Amino acid sequence: MTKPQATRTQRANGALSRQRILDAAVEIAGERGYEGTSIAAVSAKCGLPASSIYWHFKDKDDLIAAVVERGFTTWLAALESPGTAQGTAQGTAPGAAPGTPLEQVGFMAANVARTLVAAPDFLRLGLMLALVRCPAERRGRTVFLQVRDIACRKTTEFIRTLFPDLDERAVRDLATYAMAGADGLFLQRELTGDSADLVEMLQLHARLVHDAAARMAARSRARPAPRTG
Repeated sequence: MTKPQATRTQRANGALSRQRILDAAVEIAGERGYEGTSIAAVSAKCGLPASSIYWHFKDKDDLIAAVVERGFTTWLAALESPGTAQGTAQGTAPGAAPGTPLEQVGFMAANVARTLVAAPDFLRLGLMLALVRCPAERRGRTVFLQVRDIACRKTTEFIRTLFPDLDERAVRDLATYAMAGADGLFLQRELTGDSADLVEMLQLHARLVHDAAARMAARSRARPAPRTG
């Protein structure tokens, strides 16, 4: 085997090991939370020695941060769909199927819900970390708050695109409300299991946000323009 081939093999093996470690950490953290997750437990689950885990990750906090980051990246990528490119080409909001604003928010809400049902671990773990205050800030919590900020910005851009008549304060308020409502519905499903249909609930929530945005935009258009001169 040539040196370049050996290097590629080592990189491939290293990437596979990293994925095995993250998969094991996701499963354990989903069951036991942050405090119940340990390097020893992850090692036993993935079948790799602790030294391999420490080769990839500095400590447990670094590992948990990577779990959150990978989960968010996977979730964000899953939101991309055939409707995205088509919608953008036709001048509709990014990440939405072509159609009316109501159809677009319904499409987006269903897509978000389905990805959360398929891969809920990053949000479940992230919310746990966000709600626990510690003297020393955990990197996993910091990463979750950072990726949550990205999600909030994307929500803000989505609302701004659909309702250009809204002022920035209204857009920010609606984005905050949309994110908070989605969190609440996710927690409701965590508490009640499959009895809560997250797709239906998030679509209902999206319709309510849409209706509120439409009313606010109508009021904004009805206001008399300020006099100049």
